[in-house]
Amino acid sequence: MAAKQAQAKQVLGEIQQIDSSMERAVEAWNRATARLAGTKRELRFNREALHVARTNLAHAQKALAARMVAVYTSNEDQSTLSVLLGATSLNDMINRLETVHTISRQDTHVILEVKTAKVQIARHERQLEHARAVQTQAVATRAAEKARIVRQLAERKALLATIKDQIAHLYAMEHARQLALAAQARNRLATEPAAQQPIDGVGVSAATPDGSVAPPSQYGGVVGIAMKYLGTPYVWGGSSPSGFDCSGLVAYVYGQMGVSLPHYTGAQWSVGVPVSSSDLQPGDLVFFNGLGHVGIYIGGGQFIHAPHTGDVVKISSLSESWYASTYMGARRVTG
Repeated sequence: MAAKQAQAKQVLGEIQQIDSSMERAVEAWNRATARLAGTKRELRFNREALHVARTNLAHAQKALAARMVAVYTSNEDQSTLSVLLGATSLNDMINRLETVHTISRQDTHVILEVKTAKVQIARHERQLEHARAVQTQAVATRAAEKARIVRQLAERKALLATIKDQIAHLYAMEHARQLALAAQARNRLATEPAAQQPIDGVGVSAATPDGSVAPPSQYGGVVGIAMKYLGTPYVWGGSSPSGFDCSGLVAYVYGQMGVSLPHYTGAQWSVGVPVSSSDLQPGDLVFFNGLGHVGIYIGGGQFIHAPHTGDVVKISSLSESWYASTYMGARRVTG
C-alpha cells in the first residue's frame, strides 16, 4: 500500500510538470484570444471607414459631374470647357483642371473632395488587408495552442488512469485539507476586517522591490469574493463561475469590484505596482512559473488560485515547494 501511495505521489509530481507547461500554453491561448478580439474590432472599424470613404467618393464624383454639365450648358467659363473637352479620362481631366489658372473656387473644392476620398479609400484598403493578415495569424496561433493543450490533456489522462484508486485517495485527503484551510481563512477574514477593505482610504503602504513605496491595497475585498468560488472546477480559458483558469479567476473576482483586468497573466503582471513578498496584503496578485500562473493573496502566507486541469479553485501556501521555487513576484492593483 505504501509503495502504491509513493507511486501515486510520483505520478502527481510528473503531472504537475505537465500542468506547468499546459498552463503556459493556456495563457498563450488567452493572449492570442485577446489579440484576436482586438483584431476583429479593428476589422469592423476599417470596414465601416472604407464604406464611408467609398460613399464620399461617389458623392464627390457626382458633384464633379454636375459641375461639368453646368459648365457645358452655361458656357460661362470657356477656358474650363476647353479643358473638359480635351480630357481623355477622369484623372487626365483633374490634372488639366489643376493647371488652369482661371479655374473657379467651386471646381477646386470639388477636385479636392475627389482626391481626398480616393486617398482615404486607398489607405483604408491597406489597413483592411493588414487587419485580415493579423487576424489570420491570430486564429492560427489560437488553433496551435489549443491543439497543444489537447495533446497534453490526453497524456495527463493516461497517467491518471494507471493509478486511479491511489489518486482518488490523495484527492480525498487534499479535499479535507482544503476544507480546513477555508475555515481558517474565513475565520481570519472575520477577525481582521481591515484585510477585506480599507476604511476611508486608510491602509498600510508597502515597500516595492525597487525601494519605492506602494500605496495601500484598495481591493482586499476580492478575497471574500474569491472565497465564494472555492471548489469551482478548473477550465482552460474559463472566466465564469462555471469554470476558471488562473487568470480568468483573477479577472472575474476583480470585475465584481468594478475593476477590469485582462484575461491573461502577462497583461495582469503589467497592472498596478510591484510589491515585495514581505509586504504582501490581501488582494495582491502573486505570480509563478515564468508568468504562467497567477493567484490572489489572502493573508497568512496563502493565496487562492485555479491551479490546473483536473483540479478546483483552492487555497495554497507560498511556502509549498513548487510555488516557492517558481515564485516570480507580486503586483498591487491600484486603479
